[in-house]
Amino acid sequence: MNIDTSNLLNSILEELSSLSYVHPGDVPNINLYMDQVTTFMDEQLASTKRYPDDKILTKTMINNYTKNNLLPPPVKKKYSREHLLLLVFIYYFKNILSIKDIETVLAPLTEKYFPDGSSFELADIYKEVCKIEKEQLDSIKENVTATYEKSAETFTHLADGEDKEILQQFAFICSLSFDVYIKKMMIESLIDLNSEKRAEKAKKEASNQAKEKKDEN
Repeated sequence: MNIDTSNLLNSILEELSSLSYVHPGDVPNINLYMDQVTTFMDEQLASTKRYPDDKILTKTMINNYTKNNLLPPPVKKKYSREHLLLLVFIYYFKNILSIKDIETVLAPLTEKYFPDGSSFELADIYKEVCKIEKEQLDSIKENVTATYEKSAETFTHLADGEDKEILQQFAFICSLSFDVYIKKMMIESLIDLNSEKRAEKAKKEASNQAKEKKDEN
């Protein structure tokens, strides 16, 4: 591939190195109104925009997340620190998962760790996940570089020129897309398994309740 594509790869790797995220310590530990929430998210995640006019989070989005059980409702129109952390997870998940799948993934968090006084705070979970993701960056960069180099070995029978450049870049995009596709399949398999377990648990609890009620009568 020519120097333009090489520069593009270097640019991608530089972006990965400087990848920003919402630091746990930056999340306000006070309750916020809707406008304050959208402002905070816009400021914290501005670097993730593809285009300047892209929307990070809107009031309609937040209301839809609550309506679809991804996000617990606010208390007296105010959102807690836990709400903000869940919104960060939702922001990243929504690029690859359906609303229903995100609900399934976040259900254990909203049920077990969201309420005040829970034994394990949602902030602690967020910190652990961030730590893992930061540690993965080096291996991700190595994988992307290897994929690029492998793509540069395709269509070598063509003479250097526009056609060769276009096809090698297409091969690079296809390889990256295949990686995403496989990982998305793995994620969906895990979600389906969790859905089955939750359904079996709910069915068992309903059966036990029915039995207890029958015994009482």
